[in-house]
Amino acid sequence: MTENSFKALVNGTVYTIKDKEPIIGGVLIKNGKIAAVGQFDIPNGCEIIDVNGALIFPGFIDPHTHLGISETALGFEGADHNELTTPVTAHVNAIDAINPADSAFDDAIKAGITSALVIPGSGNIIGGVGVVIKNWSEDIVMESRIVKKDACMKAALGENPKRVYSSKKTSPSTRMGSAAVMREALVEGQNYARKLEKAEKDPEKAPERNLKLENLVKVLKREMPIKIHAHRADDIATAIRISQEFNLDMSIEHSSEAHLISEYVSKFNYPFVVGPSLGVPTKVETKNKTLKSLQVLIKTGLPVSVTTDHPVLPIYRLIHAAALAVREGLDEYEALKMITINPAITLGLGDRLGSIEIGKDADITVYDRHPFDFLSNCLYTFVDGKVAYKR
Repeated sequence: MTENSFKALVNGTVYTIKDKEPIIGGVLIKNGKIAAVGQFDIPNGCEIIDVNGALIFPGFIDPHTHLGISETALGFEGADHNELTTPVTAHVNAIDAINPADSAFDDAIKAGITSALVIPGSGNIIGGVGVVIKNWSEDIVMESRIVKKDACMKAALGENPKRVYSSKKTSPSTRMGSAAVMREALVEGQNYARKLEKAEKDPEKAPERNLKLENLVKVLKREMPIKIHAHRADDIATAIRISQEFNLDMSIEHSSEAHLISEYVSKFNYPFVVGPSLGVPTKVETKNKTLKSLQVLIKTGLPVSVTTDHPVLPIYRLIHAAALAVREGLDEYEALKMITINPAITLGLGDRLGSIEIGKDADITVYDRHPFDFLSNCLYTFVDGKVAYKR
C-alpha cells in the first residue's frame, strides 16, 4: 500500500482472539498495520472490501514446519532439511535452504496460514537455526518475508538422531548418547563463551571464530530459544532436565506423551508445540499421541500450540487438526488460540502477530463460515495488509 493508504474490511464478524466473543464490524488497515477494529469511521479515499457477513480472523500460524526446505512433490532435489553429516550442526541456518517457489506456500495462504517457523529437521541432536517468515510476499527474495531471524535453535531427542547415527556406527546410538552429545555441545559453548569474555580484556586471547559455538553461546545466553523435538515422556523429561541444567529458553516440540506427565511438566515454564496429531502413529515413540492431549495440556496454564510439522502433514491441515481436537472436546476458543496467539507468544512475536489488535501486522484471513467447519472456504488472505489470496 502507498503512504498513508487505508483499506477497510466491513460488514463482517471479527474474531479478534484478544476477546473470547466475536464482535460485529470490520477491520481498518493503514500501511500494513491494524488501525481500528469493530465499528469505525472510514477515512476519505479508503479502499473498501465488503465481506458480506463473513468471518474475520487473524492469520493462522504454524510454529514448527519445514516449509520450503522439504519441498512438496520433490525427492532428493528438494530435501534440504537435514544436514546428516555430524550430530551437531548448530552453524546451519534454514533461511539458506528455503525455496520460496515451494507450492506449499500457496497451500498455506489459501488456508489463511500467514506465518510459519521454518526449522531444520530432527535427524541431528542439534540441527541448526530456524527463521519465522510470512508465507507470502510480492517479492520472491526470502529477505522480504523474514519476520524474525535467528528465531531458534532446533534440537532433537528420541528415535530420529538415534536411528541416523546408529546406522553410521557412530555416536549417538542410544538415548544416553543423545543426551550426552547435547550436553557436550552446550559445555563447548560455555567454554567458548569464557574465551570470548577473556578476549574482551585481552584481544590476543581471542579464539578462532567458530560458527557452531557462536550460535550455541546465543542459546546459552538465552538470546536464542532452543526447540527440542521430544515425543516420548522420558525424552520430554530429558529435555527439561538439560534445559534446567543450562538455564535454557526452551519449548517442547511434538509433545506426543506430554499429557501422560502433565502434572510434572506443569512445574516448569516451558511451552508445548503439539503435533502432528492426525493420522496413525508412524513409529513407536508416537504410539500414544491423541487429539485429546490438548485438553489435558491447556490445564497446565502454559501456552499450547498446534503444528502440522509440514510436510509430515500438509500445511493446510493445521486448521483440520485444531477442528478435530474441538470435536474431541477441546474448547473452540482455546483451539483458535492454539493456531493464532499461542504460537505467536511461543515464537516471541505476540506483540506483532496472532490477534486482531491495533498496531499489529495486518495478517488477516476471511472465511465464509467458521474454519473448523470442514465445508468452509477461505475467501481472502491478507499479509501486511495486502491481498495475498482471493477466492
